[in-house]
Amino acid sequence: MEKAKTREQQPSRLRAFLGGDTFKALLPFIGLVVIMVAMNLLTGGKIFTAMRIRLLLSQVYYPTIVATGVFFVMTLGSIDFTEGSTLGVASIVISVLSFYSIPLAILGGILTGAAIGAVNGFVHVKFKLPSFIVTICTMYLFRGVCAYLTTETAVPASAAIKALDQDWIKITITLAVLAVAFFLFQFTRIGNDVKAVGSGETAARFSGVRTDRVKFLTFVSAGALTGLAAFVNVIKVGSITATAGNQLETQILISLVLGGLPITGGAKVRFTNIIIPCSTTAWSCWATIPPPSS
Repeated sequence: MEKAKTREQQPSRLRAFLGGDTFKALLPFIGLVVIMVAMNLLTGGKIFTAMRIRLLLSQVYYPTIVATGVFFVMTLGSIDFTEGSTLGVASIVISVLSFYSIPLAILGGILTGAAIGAVNGFVHVKFKLPSFIVTICTMYLFRGVCAYLTTETAVPASAAIKALDQDWIKITITLAVLAVAFFLFQFTRIGNDVKAVGSGETAARFSGVRTDRVKFLTFVSAGALTGLAAFVNVIKVGSITATAGNQLETQILISLVLGGLPITGGAKVRFTNIIIPCSTTAWSCWATIPPPSS
């Protein structure tokens, strides 16, 4: 009798699996598959064409690059709301410099993003202000800069940079960023340090982690990646308006959280939190585009 009662109290394997970490980690992937199947059924099977796949990929490149930087910031337990405005300002710098030199334009975009990240990191670290307050303020500041620079007309890029709008270039940049970020997060002290700060800044400091430097450099790196993403954005759109990068920060934040990244960061963060949510976001954007008639 007691054995039967004990057996009834024990959770089934299915219940244990559904409540376990493995199933929770698979939820974003399951959601992506459900979206793909649903869209394919609703469009009568017209969704999986070469043109549509290319359109899907075009929605993935620069958000994935931006999300990689935000991923490290959120692993710290911080939040950065400046991705959209940073992308806009860096895109303008790239467009202007593209008439002189493409390498100079790329460098200018990366340095612009890094400078904005440095402002965020410095104020956050120096004055001990919460990161979401700092970045909300700078978000509106740089969004105003972007609007001012594009008040009279859109800022065009050179024909030379628009000629770089080729899939293999954008795929190479995106995969290179992911590969480097994966290596740093999984196999170097950088990944351990950002997770340690997210798990507990005081404990990390007593463990020998230079927490202020880690946070500052993480914000700088996130800004630099957004500047690189601005280059991918420029070769895609060709000219920059005041709406460049609008609401990007919200999309990235929601995507990473829905992808399983803990909002408080820490040791439970996994690198896979980047890939699937960005793909899901692309599918969500893609769903608003009417399917081809044939």
